[in-house]
Amino acid sequence: MMNLPNGVTGFYSSLDNKPNKIDENHFKSICFDLVRRNQGKVLKTYEQNVTSNFLKVKIDMFNREIHVLLNAYYPFLAFASTVEFQHINFINDPVLSKGFMPFYNVLSKEELYEPLDIRNNKGKVSLENENDLNSSELEQIDYWKPNTVGEIMFNFWD
Repeated sequence: MMNLPNGVTGFYSSLDNKPNKIDENHFKSICFDLVRRNQGKVLKTYEQNVTSNFLKVKIDMFNREIHVLLNAYYPFLAFASTVEFQHINFINDPVLSKGFMPFYNVLSKEELYEPLDIRNNKGKVSLENENDLNSSELEQIDYWKPNTVGEIMFNFWD
């Protein structure tokens, strides 16, 4: 069971609860280094923007395109075969996982596809999955209606 920490969505209820940002340059340099060591290439690095809560680097490894995603607030990393607005296809990649594990918590496809158990009791939303999410995040969940843990950890909410 994945615990969803406070601020993982990028939303917070007050400035005191504002989550720390992950070091984007460190992430990119790890990506470049790992890809080089595996004779792959970095196809594109994306700047983090306001409509997503994650960093993204598109690489070509083992003759396939893989998106490396990193949550912008916590060291949670995932791999995807496709990343489109509101739809990410998560995959496992054992070779890449091993390379990123010393730096980040690499999440498996199984963890990311864990279904959400959202309850709405008289207009108050609660998430039964293990979490420390704040009230702003629960409001976003009520609005965007995600179905899986991955849709919370890597979202396009604005």
